[in-house]
Amino acid sequence: MKTGLRSQLAEKMAGEITLSDSPGHALKKWRLNFEILPGVLSDRLGVSPSVISDYEGGRRKSPGTAVVGKIVDTLLAIDEENGAKHIQKFSTMLFSNVDDDVIYDLHEYETAIHLQEFTDAIGCSLLCGSMDKSIFGYTVVNSLNAIMQLSSEEFNRIYGWSTERALVFTNVSTGKSPMVAIRVTPFKPRCVILQGIEVSEVHPIVVKMAERDRITVLCTSMDVDKIVSTLREKQW
Repeated sequence: MKTGLRSQLAEKMAGEITLSDSPGHALKKWRLNFEILPGVLSDRLGVSPSVISDYEGGRRKSPGTAVVGKIVDTLLAIDEENGAKHIQKFSTMLFSNVDDDVIYDLHEYETAIHLQEFTDAIGCSLLCGSMDKSIFGYTVVNSLNAIMQLSSEEFNRIYGWSTERALVFTNVSTGKSPMVAIRVTPFKPRCVILQGIEVSEVHPIVVKMAERDRITVLCTSMDVDKIVSTLREKQW
């Protein structure tokens, strides 16, 4: 990992945590983004797991900039030791422009939003998977353009800053194509929402792929513009 890119990513992470109205939630989001268990992080920092838990739960005074910097550096160091796959992904996003004809909307939440509340807002019906999940963001994607225009590496751009999110694929016919695209990429979303299709019209293989990757899949017939406006108006 180039030092300049790592430094800019570290600055982005530390700034978000420090300036957040809920630093603990922001810290938890980044730990989850890097798929690092709280016990692993606490061991590397030389503190008890309860310290990390208290920070993330808001039960301990928000860490100062020095502590935040140390936590961020530790998250990055652990990822580097494991091949730096998350660093590469997020650093690529720092320098990637979002194409309007591929991504209609992309948003990150400072705190976790329960999946049921999110999907209820845009009139979703469950196809398969658990609703006992939370997300930290969403992306509304033009299904055809994303599949036709993006390479497998570029496809990762739709995840924004967290894979703990809902991906809304618009104007799908069977739901098969977006699930195949997700299947062959290393990062998996918490939830996929297929827009413009009923549950009964979804290809049977979608459920099989979703179950293998533990992805919750829902359908909605709400208009794309209405989805975007509804989600933007929500004060979560």
